[in-house]
Amino acid sequence: MNPLYLASGSPRRRELLTQIGVPFTPVSAPIDETPLPGESAEAYVERLAVAKAEAGLASLGGPALTLGADTAVVLDGRILGKPENREHALAMLAELSGRAHQVLTAVAVSDGQRCQSLCVASNVRFRPISPAEAERYWASGEPADKAGGYAIQGLGAVFVTGLEGSYSAVVGLPLSETAELLGQFGIACWQVPALCQR
Repeated sequence: MNPLYLASGSPRRRELLTQIGVPFTPVSAPIDETPLPGESAEAYVERLAVAKAEAGLASLGGPALTLGADTAVVLDGRILGKPENREHALAMLAELSGRAHQVLTAVAVSDGQRCQSLCVASNVRFRPISPAEAERYWASGEPADKAGGYAIQGLGAVFVTGLEGSYSAVVGLPLSETAELLGQFGIACWQVPALCQR
């Protein structure tokens, strides 16, 4: 069985894979994340997940299994990326305030012979956010490197009044679907010593 490499620098994805007992080694997979003209949000996240998995595999130069993932926050069909600065973050939070939006997370697994990918959509509803709250949230430092300018697993959780779909996908990796995908490549979950001895 080939070892698994996670082609992502996201600490959230590392924590989520660890949570389900899948051993892995992180590997760098820098890619161009610019959306293509006319590209749908679903096609965008899936293309990036595949590109990260393939870039991770290419950097290893030998037989391996790589997992890439990408998450996008989508409002009215537009992808809300990571905020460029304070003003951008405050504008995004104002747009998300009191509304529902979609979070898309794509996962791709590649072994060099085949690449399997999927995309999971979840709906998140925010309560109204006052400008003062948005300012305080930005001052916390949390929104700076997060898609859509918030983290559901962090301080941003106070804005969330509803979630339809996969919580772990909103964080960055849909665990049920990822486990199923890894299973197709012979990677099992729950690889913790106590369970492995049974």
